[in-house]
Amino acid sequence: MIKLKTDKKDIACIREGADILSKAHGEIAKAIQAGVTTKKLDQIAETYIRLAGAEPAFKGYRGFPATICASVNHQVVHCTPNDKVLKEGDIVAIDCGVYHKGFYSDSAFTYAIGNVGKELVNLLAAVKSALYKGIAAATLGNHVGDISYAIMQEINKHGYGVVKTFSGHGIGRSLHEDPNIPNYGVKGRGPKIKEGMIFAIEPIANLGKGATAQKSAWCVESKDGSPSAHFELMVGIIDGKTEMLTTFKHIEEQIDHE
Repeated sequence: MIKLKTDKKDIACIREGADILSKAHGEIAKAIQAGVTTKKLDQIAETYIRLAGAEPAFKGYRGFPATICASVNHQVVHCTPNDKVLKEGDIVAIDCGVYHKGFYSDSAFTYAIGNVGKELVNLLAAVKSALYKGIAAATLGNHVGDISYAIMQEINKHGYGVVKTFSGHGIGRSLHEDPNIPNYGVKGRGPKIKEGMIFAIEPIANLGKGATAQKSAWCVESKDGSPSAHFELMVGIIDGKTEMLTTFKHIEEQIDHE
């Protein structure tokens, strides 16, 4: 069942939590570079979130041990931070969530560590573009399938493999709510987009075929070992318009300064 959020006080709380999360990503962006460990990035994120008066959404969720998921190169999603240092040429997807005043927020960004080469630059650009295409389709009166189709078309256009085993999702008082938002689909299918819907849109694709394999209790990798990218933003249908609740602004300010 899709849970609509229309209470103005609830929406204010959701906006606050999403802002904390966006700024936590900005703190990660300040520190991410060759030589840093993903465990250090995890500590930075947790410290910022707690000082802002919120809680890490992922830590303890179904037993997950950390504040961020940090998936490097051929790792796809849900990998736990560790002591291995990032190196020049890596890409790393950082997924993070916040719990604030009864509501969850969720977003992800894939970083290039130094010079990663044209092939990976193009992959990241295409998956990020697919995210914004999906958001553009997330309008009042459209269907969830319109979001899915827009994402699929953009990724397919560049010849990358859509990861079909993971999807975007509704979000609110639970981290994962209805509706499920696949990264592939048909226009006009699925639930109709209504006032008060809040969801996280998150295309994931890789240089290979898109198939995945579970490699540990948490970490999922591409089955063919190809690099994978993941971008996620949270949006809401509020006062008839599509509002971006999380943003990459704080990340991009740091990247642009490098």
